[in-house]
Amino acid sequence: MSEDTVPPQDDALFADDAVSLGGAPPGGHSEESDETPRVDPRDGDTSDAAAPTAPALATGHSVVGVDGAAGAPAVGGPGAPGSGSGPRSVGGRSGEPADPELLGRVFLARVLEPGDEVGGRWVRERGVVEVVRRLREGGRALPGASEKRWAGLCARAVKADPQRDLAAARSAGARFVIPGTAEWPGQLDDLGDARPLGLWVRGGPSLRMWALRSVAVVGARACTEYGAHMAATLAAGLAERGWVVVSGGAYGVDGAAHRGALGAGGATAAVLACGVDRPYPPGHTALITRIAEQGLVVGELPPGDHPTPSRFVLRNRVIAALTRGTVVVEAAYRSGSLVTARAARRLGRHVMGVPGPATSALSAGVHELLRGDAVLVGDAAEVVELVGAMGELPPERRGPVLPTDLLEPRTRRTLAGLPGRGTATAAEVARSAQTTKDDATARLYELRALGYVERHSDGWKLTRQAMISIRGGRSPC
Repeated sequence: MSEDTVPPQDDALFADDAVSLGGAPPGGHSEESDETPRVDPRDGDTSDAAAPTAPALATGHSVVGVDGAAGAPAVGGPGAPGSGSGPRSVGGRSGEPADPELLGRVFLARVLEPGDEVGGRWVRERGVVEVVRRLREGGRALPGASEKRWAGLCARAVKADPQRDLAAARSAGARFVIPGTAEWPGQLDDLGDARPLGLWVRGGPSLRMWALRSVAVVGARACTEYGAHMAATLAAGLAERGWVVVSGGAYGVDGAAHRGALGAGGATAAVLACGVDRPYPPGHTALITRIAEQGLVVGELPPGDHPTPSRFVLRNRVIAALTRGTVVVEAAYRSGSLVTARAARRLGRHVMGVPGPATSALSAGVHELLRGDAVLVGDAAEVVELVGAMGELPPERRGPVLPTDLLEPRTRRTLAGLPGRGTATAAEVARSAQTTKDDATARLYELRALGYVERHSDGWKLTRQAMISIRGGRSPC
């Protein structure tokens, strides 16, 4: 490789050429050591044949580099540097090569807040690399940002270190998934400029494949026993039908939904408003750890970042966009769950609500949704009817079948012609049933054979077994 094929050093996005994300490189140096071997892009070919110039790559250690082009340090082991093949996700199972776009998005995830539509427009119009360059240079503000805001973003940019974030993600067993890769859920693109720059993901399954068949179950943190029961029952039913239950990992309805899915041996994903390596709330550390082992833990914020009220609200748009529909179980008028429902409605997703007592303040927000265009649901089958494929219908809803329902209609009218107390003659029964005396007599004998009536000297009367059958739905036999 000639030097004119290597990008100039001044065009690098980040000051450091490389930092190891794997174990100690050959020679026993740790990644924090000042003597860590580095790979210089000007040294020529960095393939396996040039192992002396790139010992970390030759031994399969992951190295985050400045450029994903040939001859530049890269994240990955098995693939040839700069090949550009495979998904651009870092810190996960494959360790594929990184590129400037991926590194730039990791950088911007530290600088921009989630859901920043102005920053999203910069990325869409100018590209990740250009936005990163402008932020690092700290020159004139990009369009749409005041001088004060631009100064704040540039101050964040000085502190941002994507290589450190990637190392922290790898140590937590997380990977960074960006748009345009095989694991990116395409439905997130519906968010437009508010689309996440990327998502940090803990867990083995593919986020894209899980999101294709997923339902959000959200609701009040301070839920009642009824709310927790309904959330857990809904989640378990959805999991048993092969659906992924998505929620926010919070106390109350969220936690009940996750536990319901896990208890049914199903799939669940938690979308956090903080770094995926920092379970929140702390009381759900064990639950979120289990979700990461059995399902997925997802977040926009870089490792180590903490939640804030605004981040909780913005997190909800990701839950709404990821899933086919949102079910709200108990929510007051100011509940954050209603933010998720409104986002789902704007995105064209199904919005469903589980009703509660009319006097419950915790269900007032759900009832307001139901007065609009939300759909009332009571179990998993009714949820699947909306979000599932054509033909996935719930069973027909009806009350119990009484023995008298099986009678022929005219015989049933004859039975109804008998008084509740005392006896009646065949002629009286015929008048009540609007038939002839002979027809009524024939049907009374039929009813006698079935045990519904009995003959007395002065007429006919209902048996005790018939009264029990009519009132309680039990067979007289």
